[in-house]
Amino acid sequence: MIDMSRIEIVQFPYFSDNYGVLIHDRNTKKTVAIDAGDALSYNKALDEKGWNLSEIWITHHHWDHTDGIDSLFKRWNCKVIGPANHSTVPIRHLSEGMTEKDSFLFAETPVKILHTPGHTLDMINFYLPSENILFSGDTLFSLGCGRVFEGNMFMMHDSLNKISALPNKTLIYCSHEYTKANAKFALSVEPENKTLVSHCNKIEELVTSKKPTIPTNLELEKKINPFLRTSSPSIREKLNLPNASGGEVFSALRKAKDIF
Repeated sequence: MIDMSRIEIVQFPYFSDNYGVLIHDRNTKKTVAIDAGDALSYNKALDEKGWNLSEIWITHHHWDHTDGIDSLFKRWNCKVIGPANHSTVPIRHLSEGMTEKDSFLFAETPVKILHTPGHTLDMINFYLPSENILFSGDTLFSLGCGRVFEGNMFMMHDSLNKISALPNKTLIYCSHEYTKANAKFALSVEPENKTLVSHCNKIEELVTSKKPTIPTNLELEKKINPFLRTSSPSIREKLNLPNASGGEVFSALRKAKDIF
């Protein structure tokens, strides 16, 4: 849980490795759920805090992010905000569809939309510039990124570049606890990265203590996440792609991770 002067964020696990997130504005008492994969887990977190759900922000259509929408909507009659352009499955009860560079207000807080296709074609991320927070869905994970299911490798690389362009101090909430597995792959492609090695030791401590490795921050990820480091000479040497484009290096990394 992170407490700020006006905004409170609660993160909780559900299913085997998903993270749910609630954002609460203390002034207006409005509360948002980031995605809605499991209604029971979201309702439990809401009831423990004594919060009423005002909105659901959906990042993409996959079932582990959307299966709880019906139950939450029935209980709370809340607004549902999600991708305007559906790839294969419409978002149920969608109140407002969002596309690249759209923006809106949550209470008094501006929210900007980044369209980050690759994992799915409809993927959007929610960015709160005044709070320096990004909800990245399945686009960017700590030390990793989402599998490319519906888009292509170059599309996903471009989406990660959008995130990389945000301020370094951006705090990143992603939707899965994949960090330990991602760390093993990252070490395999950049074993001499001292910052990476040091952070992997911290990850082991957190996992052993049953503590979350999320949120992470962009400045750190740029130093340790191979999918944000396609210009790294050591990674290019490891892949034998010294003169390749960033997209080509990313593609090689993602394909290697898929079979790692």
